[in-house]
Amino acid sequence: MINKPKGTQDILPQDSPLWRKIEDAAHRVCAAFGYQEMRTPVFEDTSLFQRGVGDSTDVVQKEMYTFEDKGGRSITLRPEGTASFVRSYIENSLYANPQPTKLYYLISCYRYEKPQSGRLREFHQFGVECFGGTTDATDVEVITLALRFFEELDVKDLVLNLNSIGCPVCKKEYNQKLVEYFKQYEDKLCDTCKERLYKNPMRIIDCKSPICSEIAADAPKMIDHLCADCQEHFDKTRAYLDALKVPYQVNPNIVRGLDYYTRTVFEITSSSLGAQSTVCGGGRYNGLVEELGGKPTEGIGFAIGLERLILILKNQGYSAVTEQTPALYVASIGEEADMFTQKLVFTLRSKGIHAESDLCGRSVKAQMKYANKLGAKFTMVLGEDEIKRGTADLKNMETGETQSVSLDEDTIYTMIK
Repeated sequence: MINKPKGTQDILPQDSPLWRKIEDAAHRVCAAFGYQEMRTPVFEDTSLFQRGVGDSTDVVQKEMYTFEDKGGRSITLRPEGTASFVRSYIENSLYANPQPTKLYYLISCYRYEKPQSGRLREFHQFGVECFGGTTDATDVEVITLALRFFEELDVKDLVLNLNSIGCPVCKKEYNQKLVEYFKQYEDKLCDTCKERLYKNPMRIIDCKSPICSEIAADAPKMIDHLCADCQEHFDKTRAYLDALKVPYQVNPNIVRGLDYYTRTVFEITSSSLGAQSTVCGGGRYNGLVEELGGKPTEGIGFAIGLERLILILKNQGYSAVTEQTPALYVASIGEEADMFTQKLVFTLRSKGIHAESDLCGRSVKAQMKYANKLGAKFTMVLGEDEIKRGTADLKNMETGETQSVSLDEDTIYTMIK
């Protein structure tokens, strides 16, 4: 037997209603905020993620699914959504439209990670990207969109964590301080962080190694070394959140795992997830459009892991099972009756009625047992006699009552709708 690849999952019929509930909530909330859906390819040129995500990140160094296609090109399955959206924003000249450009996505992503609860190698995200929003209110709009999405799903016990990681100006001075600090512990750092020390020391703060995490706990905080402009931006963002009475906590340890972030970064965590508590992460990426070949354009976005969100909803008691019960099951006796039945069922379905009939050659008795298992609201048995008369008995399976009805499709539709 061939099994699914490690780190992937089948979304079975009993779970599909919960996925649709989440996706429907995303569509509704984004429509209210004026965000439009966009879709990009599952795979891109590898250089897009090397330049956009950053070649010193774990994602690029360890986790990407990269291969050479038949044309000799290096191709990568997307590990996240933002870089692809920036590429599309530039390539399709979306910057020529009235700004800001407000987009959202529901996508699958791929990272070669150790599978665990809520973390798979193929995973799904709901995210938004806002290009060209220059004011502090843009940050707040994106953050509140994420919170509104969770409210729509009635997700409880969430905490908004906020930080600023500055801009290239203040990062330069801050990185020097980090190098000075981490040099004291260079021999204790993991091999990856030893490489990062002089290339991108902020990545050490995000390292998952217990030893590196312990060392990084006492490292200088970016929030204490912001330049005047970044400090003003952070203060105004917090003032907007305060004005909207959005609760949050400042967490100076948030740096996010991708190189493109600047200034505002945020995470939304849930107590329902244990150690893997982050269900939403995002922030500004003011230099990314320019880095990928576009004109200087400010940007901000977030991504929500849907597998983790589903774990939260299930832990909070949401039942994913939504039964699709037929409005009518039509049992047939004989070939002529079966032909009539198929026409009747087809017509009812075209009117939006969930109708079922036998597809397995069952006896009438077996068909009625099957109808009962399906939970059909009404049943009808058709044979030669019923077809000749043009009437049949329609049975209400809940009350047990039967009544003779015309086999006219409109009559049946009126009785069972």
